[in-house]
Amino acid sequence: KLSAVLRKQARTLENEIDMKLVAFSKIGAGSSSISNSSADTSPLLGEHVFDSLSAEIEEMLDKLSSLNETMADLPATGAAAVHTLQRHREILQGYRQEFNKISANHTMRIEREELLRGSGLATSSSPSISGLSRREMYMKESGHLSSAGNMVNDQINIAIETRDNLHAQRQAFKRLQTRFNDISNRFPLISSLIQRINIKKRRDSLILGAVIAFCVILLLIYAFN
Repeated sequence: KLSAVLRKQARTLENEIDMKLVAFSKIGAGSSSISNSSADTSPLLGEHVFDSLSAEIEEMLDKLSSLNETMADLPATGAAAVHTLQRHREILQGYRQEFNKISANHTMRIEREELLRGSGLATSSSPSISGLSRREMYMKESGHLSSAGNMVNDQINIAIETRDNLHAQRQAFKRLQTRFNDISNRFPLISSLIQRINIKKRRDSLILGAVIAFCVILLLIYAFN
């Protein structure tokens, strides 16, 4: 049947795409034999292989998509056929996502390496050396990350010490307040005397205010008369 032939072609193409994606991922990560052996002296060679393989995989994905559409146009013969078609579509979607992810990661890696190469360490008299070697660039970047991590750890330690000091001060104030309360409870006479003194001061203030007001009233009456 035509559907069986198409399914067989789709499975064969899926296997080929799977193998291509494995190689594509290695080249995109810069870990293939080509990019390892000559990435520093001939970086364009690895890029050419990556671009060629990228175009080849895109063509295979388009072909697989066309096969899925052709199978979808055939009349359904049962639930198994519908499930198989859905499975082929999911595989195609997974392959496309993996392809886009590898391409994006490769682009980010190239941009990062270009930024590191642009640090001014390249020499115009040596065109074969476009900048730091990849290992040196990665070591330098790792050093920056390590320094940043140490700075963050120092700030965290400072914050922890500050928190501990504030906690210790709080405990000291609590102990001082407790001692004052104990003293007040042990010597109720002193507390009572202080209260009496405060009451007397308020009473004297009221009496003095009343006397002043009375004198003012007398002066006003005298002035009007």
